[in-house]
Amino acid sequence: MGVMIVGIIMFGTGFVLFYSIELGQTDPILRIAKNAGTFIGLSGMGVTIAGILLYLINRNETPLEESFGH
Repeated sequence: MGVMIVGIIMFGTGFVLFYSIELGQTDPILRIAKNAGTFIGLSGMGVTIAGILLYLINRNETPLEESFGH
């Protein structure tokens, strides 16, 4: 569950960094921040998907009770 929360936070941070900076910036610091936003956002999506998969793999399934007519 924690991995999913971290992934969502990473995605949100990357989303804000990417869309808060306009295209065509000549300032190298802003260009680096926009590129970092792209990387953080995509990484956040991957971490969120990994968290969902870990949750689905590790959840406890109820054992099947077989009834043979006894």
